[in-house]
Amino acid sequence: MRSDIYNALKIILTTFIFSTLIMFLMRKVAVHVGALDVPRKEEGHRHIHKKVTPKLGAVGIYLSFLFGYMLFGQESIQMNSILIGSFIMILTGIVDDLNPIKAYQKLLGQIAAAAVIVFYGQILLNNITAFGFSIDFGIWAYPITLLFIVACSNIINLIDGLDGLSGGVCSIFFITIGIIGLYQGRSGSLVMILTFIMLGSTLGFLVHNFYPAKIFAGDCATFMGYIIAVITLLEFKGPALTSFFVPVMILGIPILDTLFAIIRRLLKGQAPFQADREHLHHQLLGMNFSQRTTVLIIYGMNFLFAIASILYTVKDPQLGQIVYIIIFIIVLWFVFHTSIISDKNPKRAKKLMEKIKISTKPKKKKNKKKKK
Repeated sequence: MRSDIYNALKIILTTFIFSTLIMFLMRKVAVHVGALDVPRKEEGHRHIHKKVTPKLGAVGIYLSFLFGYMLFGQESIQMNSILIGSFIMILTGIVDDLNPIKAYQKLLGQIAAAAVIVFYGQILLNNITAFGFSIDFGIWAYPITLLFIVACSNIINLIDGLDGLSGGVCSIFFITIGIIGLYQGRSGSLVMILTFIMLGSTLGFLVHNFYPAKIFAGDCATFMGYIIAVITLLEFKGPALTSFFVPVMILGIPILDTLFAIIRRLLKGQAPFQADREHLHHQLLGMNFSQRTTVLIIYGMNFLFAIASILYTVKDPQLGQIVYIIIFIIVLWFVFHTSIISDKNPKRAKKLMEKIKISTKPKKKKNKKKKK
């Protein structure tokens, strides 16, 4: 067990140092090539930053991922498919960050990346067994797995609205999967090596991305969601529902936030993926929490899901279920007391937007006049 922890820490620390250092270079590269996130005034735009910020942070994570693979990775058909697919995913993101492309073009790139995993790597969600029933997806395993990978990729990108949010949420996922893997004695497996490499890489990015952010992930953030989907499928996919259910539940908050956003927009007659400012983090900002506090609150919510998942997997499934139920009660309370799904009172929604604008305004420094 000690040697497993030592090896895990070695991978995490090595990739963390590399990622932290490479981000300095990525900040300069982003400025040089014009990959910059410029603040927008339109109401629907989900980002609320007030200054021009370099993007391509996720490219730094990708380079750290490759560095970690070269030092600690294992060659296999599955790993080759992950490398090819991740290159397609990151390339699609870079193109979009440099010169925004249409939604269907991004989707085609994401489907191509997922197809490499499914058809070449043969990493599939073939069947699920639960409560005495078994579902064999058969030929439908291919489109279902494709859909799952593309959905995971976009979920991480969609929640990337505040400094440190997506990087922190992903780090919590990798920490949780790492703890479960170490407890089960699988530290040398491909999925664990990938997990530890990505944990170090995202933590290094977080050094530069936490409030106030010096670099954003950009649309390449889909790469983080892509790897999360692969890790979920690779070894946590099994005949039992729980083996697939647990890693998905670790991402409970971003999944629910995305689900609520889709329902909210459909109820308003809007396109399901149209950007707005009524996500979970916008609701918290509307309650007069600062950006930093809002992000930390969401971290806390994710940690609750993570703790429940660890308890469910390695300690006591019943205790884990109780924690899950408590979390969902809290989520339901939040849904009914905010406009995260719908708001019958338009004045309330308008007030929320005003609060967000006020809470994100930079404070003006008072210039003290020197006495002559």
